[in-house]
Amino acid sequence: MVAASPSGPGHSRHQGPVLDLQQLLVRYPGAAAPTLDGLDLSLAAGDSLALVGPSGCGKSTVARAVLQLLPAGSRCEGGLLLAGQDPRRLRRGPLRRLRGEAAGLVFQDPMTRLNPLLTIGEHLADTLAAHRPAWTRREVRRRAEDLLERVGISPERYGSYPHEFSGGMRQRLAIALAMALQPPLVIADEPTTSLDVSVAGQVMAELSQLCREAGSALLLISHDLALAGRWCQRIAVLDQGRLVEQGPARQLLTAPSSPLAQRLVAAARAREGGSTPAAPAQAPVLLELEQLRCWHGLPSLPWNPRWLKAVDGVSLTLRQGETIGVVGASGCGKSTLCRALMGLAPVRGGAVKLQGQDLRQLRGRPLRRARRRIQMVFQDPLACLNPAMAVGEAIADPLLIHSLATKPQARQRARELLAAVGLNPPESFENRLPRQLSGGQQQRVAIARALVLEPQVLLCDESVSMLDAEVQTEVLALLRELQQRLGLGMIFVTHDLSVASGFCQRVIVLEGGRIVEEGPGERLLRAPQAAITRTLVDACPRLPELV
Repeated sequence: MVAASPSGPGHSRHQGPVLDLQQLLVRYPGAAAPTLDGLDLSLAAGDSLALVGPSGCGKSTVARAVLQLLPAGSRCEGGLLLAGQDPRRLRRGPLRRLRGEAAGLVFQDPMTRLNPLLTIGEHLADTLAAHRPAWTRREVRRRAEDLLERVGISPERYGSYPHEFSGGMRQRLAIALAMALQPPLVIADEPTTSLDVSVAGQVMAELSQLCREAGSALLLISHDLALAGRWCQRIAVLDQGRLVEQGPARQLLTAPSSPLAQRLVAAARAREGGSTPAAPAQAPVLLELEQLRCWHGLPSLPWNPRWLKAVDGVSLTLRQGETIGVVGASGCGKSTLCRALMGLAPVRGGAVKLQGQDLRQLRGRPLRRARRRIQMVFQDPLACLNPAMAVGEAIADPLLIHSLATKPQARQRARELLAAVGLNPPESFENRLPRQLSGGQQQRVAIARALVLEPQVLLCDESVSMLDAEVQTEVLALLRELQQRLGLGMIFVTHDLSVASGFCQRVIVLEGGRIVEEGPGERLLRAPQAAITRTLVDACPRLPELV
């Protein structure tokens, strides 16, 4: 273990609460109601508190208020002390120092913080040099390498760039940046949403260990109650900007008292133990994959080619009304499989048969017509929706692109689909921009857009991983209802084996681009055979058993 470096000359721990919020009110510019409405919250050194609640409850606004990263024109009133100082009263220079030295922030997507033009070593060195001007370059370099080693990154990768790292490795770097100055408070805002369960467990273990060693308080913002219970001593439930319940994690997860906490826990338990729908008996085959291969060329000599075998001989059959779950660790080939089926990744071998027709043999207009029958729902709906286009236009757009309807017809069809995915009345949603909707509403729009071309096969790539337990349950129920009504076949990619087991008739486990195990999800959870399946089961956080 590498010893932690001192925080620097003149650094001392604040005596008293690390974070103290008293009747905090935050109202964004133009908002009809405050996002935080009289919030009381306190963390002492060494505390670990998870802040949970439904989408739009104000969880992330707490972090923005504490660090004063609110939009211009926002109102922020009430008591706010970070390490004994009110950040609202500080000028720019002292405020920047307080942000770095009193609070470290771990974002949901580390790429939003990392500069693609800087190496990972330069990221750390810049932070250390800015806050420790008396340190020599050698001291800065040594501390940066120590931090990398502490979060499981070899110091030999000091000169690597962010794009050369996996999502889990980038999140480890984000933790190193947050802990670089050993702040008394660390705020982790959905730090594992985009990671598979095994990597998420490793990342949270490293973050928790570093906080314990530094004596830092941890404020974990999460929609995942099982994750919150596993890594935090206390849980606080937020609703419409108000604290409705808080207490020891185990007590809150086994005997919640507030109606909201009861609903959230019930939704999480239903997700863990959901009843799998019956498999369709002898339904027509929609999709057949035969030894599908997606290999990517790696830099090599012409006479000695090297390949990354992202998908390496996958065969499966999907029937009408059936859902197949695809799970595996990061880099196993899950998303590449979806992109290959959508025609977004090159296929080097095998066959992709849609209703008996091999898509690899088609070209031009026949291929475009066939591809309309396979559509995809992505993990982040904002990544597939034009931020400047109203949601009604976004849903209608594919019909216009494929010349399948006039503008009035497309607009009417968009309204019908908005209603079909539960956004009623559609007239009140069609003119909104994506950012004016909650996360669950955005995902419903993405589902409507995927259905507008009337596909037979729907690919869902981590399509509920960013949603809180209640909204996740609603979206899964919506997908199931749409499947039964429209006869869809679904391939459901997820990093959460418990979700797959409750939602899918069959689950396949990928490792190294190959299927290493398959069967009913309940059996895989109860008696996993492959080593990677056992790893995924062990790493999957679960709610404590009811006594």
